[in-house]
Amino acid sequence: MLSIENLSVRVAGRLLIDHASAQIPDGARVGLVGRNGTGKTTLFHVIAGELGPETGDVTRPARHTIGRLAQEAPSGPDPLIEVVLKADTERARLLVEAETEKDPHRIAEIQTRLVDIDAYSAPSRAAAILSGLGFSEAAQQRPCSEFSGGWRMRVALAAVLFAEPDLLLLDEPTNYLDLEGTLWLEDHLARYPRTVIVISHDRDLLDNAVDSILHLEGTKLTFYRGTYSSFERQRREQMMLDAKHAKKQDLQRKHLQAFVDRFRAKASKARQAQSRLKLLAKMEPVNAMVTDDVRPIVFPPPSKQLFPPIIALDDVTVGYEPGKPILRDLDLRIDNDERIALLGANGNGKSTFVKLVAGKLEPSHGTITRANNMNIAYFAQHQLDELDIDGTAYDAVRRLMPDAPEPKVRARAGQIGFPEQKANTKVSSLSGGEKARLLLGLATFSGPHLVILDEPTNHLDIDSRAALIEAISDYPGAVILVSHDRYLLEACADRLLLVADGKVEPFEGDLDDYRRYVLSEGRVKPKAATPAPAKTGNARRDSAEKRAELAPLRKRIGDADTMVKKLNADLVRLDTALAETDLFARDPAKAARLAKTRSDTAQALARAEEEWLAASSEYENASA
Repeated sequence: MLSIENLSVRVAGRLLIDHASAQIPDGARVGLVGRNGTGKTTLFHVIAGELGPETGDVTRPARHTIGRLAQEAPSGPDPLIEVVLKADTERARLLVEAETEKDPHRIAEIQTRLVDIDAYSAPSRAAAILSGLGFSEAAQQRPCSEFSGGWRMRVALAAVLFAEPDLLLLDEPTNYLDLEGTLWLEDHLARYPRTVIVISHDRDLLDNAVDSILHLEGTKLTFYRGTYSSFERQRREQMMLDAKHAKKQDLQRKHLQAFVDRFRAKASKARQAQSRLKLLAKMEPVNAMVTDDVRPIVFPPPSKQLFPPIIALDDVTVGYEPGKPILRDLDLRIDNDERIALLGANGNGKSTFVKLVAGKLEPSHGTITRANNMNIAYFAQHQLDELDIDGTAYDAVRRLMPDAPEPKVRARAGQIGFPEQKANTKVSSLSGGEKARLLLGLATFSGPHLVILDEPTNHLDIDSRAALIEAISDYPGAVILVSHDRYLLEACADRLLLVADGKVEPFEGDLDDYRRYVLSEGRVKPKAATPAPAKTGNARRDSAEKRAELAPLRKRIGDADTMVKKLNADLVRLDTALAETDLFARDPAKAARLAKTRSDTAQALARAEEEWLAASSEYENASA
């Protein structure tokens, strides 16, 4: 068991963890969650013995090994498979010793131990892990130094997984992975035979790969049994109970204080007043679990809708060198309100496709047609490095509004998440999540018709990812998503495109089907994703006409969905107002009006839901 007792940790004068305690059973798979900046990575340093606590202790069973993802990517001339095999230091040491040992008794001991640790099947295990993380058999034999930093971090992840330490500590491991690698890791961690603690903001991983949650909030640790969804439900219930308790205690405090203020000067009541003062002093305040609200993310709508399709590809081939196409025979269109997710392992051409759509690459064959005056926003993680680290959010907004008065620039900076003095913070001092918010705000500043988001969630915590989902849902333009966050894709995407084998084609199943496809042996493509025969010009025209015919139905569905969200919000507001305990006694006329309004709103919601179902059914029938 890993035991955290009365732990306090201070970094650079800031108290991150204050007398926190938690017990983690052997074999538990734990998700360590909390807002960015609360001290999760610092806690890992303490558990690993790399940082000493101010008070308290972290104890674990003697001789337990700890494995952490290396901070620096491995390099050197060794093939990837050898880099991973060397991570099992005991195996590597025994194999070297077996080559030189002369004593037959020691040789027997070495061979017995090698059998015990399954040393001779190690190459196949290492190869399976590398394959799951996206390395082909040929790539596994290439020198580590030939790969980019991101791919070498995957090798580091493969190495620590292969070593199978007694306590595995993983800090945001999916940041280096694509969706396919994330799905494999999720499956691997769900079967990990020892204790694992993973810091992650990936809800699907926290729902499918862990069996408990360790929550760091307000310098305290709380251990919950169950998945992230279970934790969220338990925490929400606790927040409601604490809020009620805090309100009740506040009323009790006011009552006691009123007695003291009234009778403290009276000799006959002085003893009772003193007694109540002592009771007030002993009354521990309830910590109502109220978290800071996450500022919303907003994508400004385009000033004018374009006539569909906004982009059409006709028999397009594209690549970086003549005669070496990356993608070929592309025939598809993108409409005003599309929500497209690109699937496919890294290296298959997803980035090439989005660069083609964004106009950063020209086709070597075929035609790509974009609507006149179309504005495209393109967000990619590598652009974070292009921000002016010596400038501020205000400076970045000012460059886009050179002639605007000061209040308007400040207001716009506030809209993208940098209000008041926060706008004056240097970019170099912003967190990764804050930099991502700034870049999102700058990329979508001018109200684009199409937003391309390439791994937008890497530096966002769970609450900020929820804000991003809301932004995408509310945005009226088209969106193309490349992300390893399956929860984001499931919440936002209504069209899946598989980028594989030089093609970009519809994947007709859902993301559960795609997960099975990725995890299946050999990754055999399901029938639903089998490429259709090449379309003739007439077939393409017929397909385009059919999509145009379906556009009104998609609009009906979108309008009905917007109305359902609005009416649900209205119901919540009305229910809150009607829940006031003294409303009917204090203002019966107002109570009656609210009750009537609630009844009308509930009926309107039922009609909106019926409209959404009817339009969705018509759309499915028309699309068949």
